[in-house]
Amino acid sequence: MPVERGERATPAQVEGHDRAVSAAGEGKAPRTERGRKTMRAILDAAALEFGERGFHEASVSGITRRAGVALGSFYTYFDSKDAVFRALVRDMSDQVRDHVAPLIRAAPDQIAAERAGLLHFIEFVRGHKELYRIIDEAEFVDPESFRLHYATTADRIARRLQAAATRGEVRGDVSEVHAWAVMGMNVFLGLRYGVWEEDVSPESVADVIADMLATGLAPR
Repeated sequence: MPVERGERATPAQVEGHDRAVSAAGEGKAPRTERGRKTMRAILDAAALEFGERGFHEASVSGITRRAGVALGSFYTYFDSKDAVFRALVRDMSDQVRDHVAPLIRAAPDQIAAERAGLLHFIEFVRGHKELYRIIDEAEFVDPESFRLHYATTADRIARRLQAAATRGEVRGDVSEVHAWAVMGMNVFLGLRYGVWEEDVSPESVADVIADMLATGLAPR
């Protein structure tokens, strides 16, 4: 939602604009509030275009038409369809992080934090179903961005698990393997309960996984 003149930007709007700045092509970061809003509109339109049509069928003209901006405005910030796709993968990864991170930090302990992270990830996915198609296509369109998306996500999980181990909230031998396992579980739970069907509440899914993380699968 644009910020009207005389109004103060909300934290969500500031984050969105900051992501837009970081996603710009080299030397093309917008320098004005209007430029940041234009670039944000282009990225949001690109998410819809790529999400609905796929990379190969999507077009720059389709993106600018959805964004309501001139073709020249697109090339002010991006050199090509490939460039905006790479920027979009980074932007969507950042959106997921920015959506769940405050809720993870607010949790009272690490099991509750992982529950909150999964719960709000599924909620995010339900409102951004195009995320999965875009990230999946990145494996073939831009393998570097695809790998970076998952590697940075797993690294964040590993660091918070290791910090929790130091606090005595989880087992002391947590490792990168545990982090990738948690991430993989979340990714496929998001696909099943966020994209394919919404027949189970995110809260219920998160409760099951929190219990599993806390007690394991061994019989009690």
